[in-house]
Amino acid sequence: MRWTMPAETAPQDRIWMAFPREGVTLGETVTEREAGYATWTAVAHAIAEFEPVTMIVDPSETARARKMLGSGIEIVERVIDDFWMRDPGPTFVHDERGGLAAVDWIFNGWGGGEWTSSTHDRGLAQFIAGIAGVPVVSSLLVNEGGGIHVDGEGTILLTETVQLDPDRNPHADKGRVEAEMARTLGAEKAIWLPKGLTRDYDTFGTRGHVDIVATFAGPGKVLLHDQQSPDHPDHAVMAAIRAQLQAETDAKGRKLEIMALPAPDTLRDGHGFVDYSYVNHLVINGAVIACAFGEPRADARAAEILAAAYPGRRVVPVDARELFARGGGVHCITQQQPKAVVR
Repeated sequence: MRWTMPAETAPQDRIWMAFPREGVTLGETVTEREAGYATWTAVAHAIAEFEPVTMIVDPSETARARKMLGSGIEIVERVIDDFWMRDPGPTFVHDERGGLAAVDWIFNGWGGGEWTSSTHDRGLAQFIAGIAGVPVVSSLLVNEGGGIHVDGEGTILLTETVQLDPDRNPHADKGRVEAEMARTLGAEKAIWLPKGLTRDYDTFGTRGHVDIVATFAGPGKVLLHDQQSPDHPDHAVMAAIRAQLQAETDAKGRKLEIMALPAPDTLRDGHGFVDYSYVNHLVINGAVIACAFGEPRADARAAEILAAAYPGRRVVPVDARELFARGGGVHCITQQQPKAVVR
């Protein structure tokens, strides 16, 4: 059987999310925890205006989730470790007839950092596949949904410090990873980025997820994070990545069109240089759920670029600062389930 991962712009049946639960990621104080709950809820409500949302909720948080989410969002109870649905959740693919299946990567908590646990989340993809009623495509590769981006036409973006991370896949090389991406996702050409954004290598980072660096807005079109300040270490990181992508072609032999998404003006928070990125948006039916960072000028500029990149979709900004403070963004806390295609 040949599997193919559709582009994120393909029609969708629903979005999967996980509701926050108390722990190190959510925060130590009441104020921090409440801010986390509120932001996850705001993202869910923004999506629910356009398509169904199913929220996996730890039993310890069911009462709170029902109160905050309301009746318009489906709740499914299951014990979870963390709540970044993109990573332990399934990666949905089509079979040769257009039917739906779910790739189940091995999840080990982003390389198994001391603060992480994957005891319950490593079974999340199979659990969701069961609810969706689709077969599971098992993989022996340690990988996360935020570590890949595809164009739906055979091209995949990867990062050397993620799939080749010795704490994830100590015996892998590029050839083995590419073969597995071909088998599970239908990838014909891999574009390997050397690294991700600087903040992503801190304690709570993913060690280089591509979904805050670059994404395909369409065939041959890449939206690329653009850190314009030379005072930020990502200025040099992104200059090198931009030069690399400008020299690349996709699986169809097309030169890549690079569309810059300038970062907001904020360079630092209380922990160091930020990785605020408008690239970490979610494309859904009729809309783009965009990250906002409390900067009217920069947020509006990003919304205009996203609207041009995804014509016919409404851009809906959601303040993502509380997400990034915990290590991710809108794309990181969501996972799309594409529609099956009748062929």
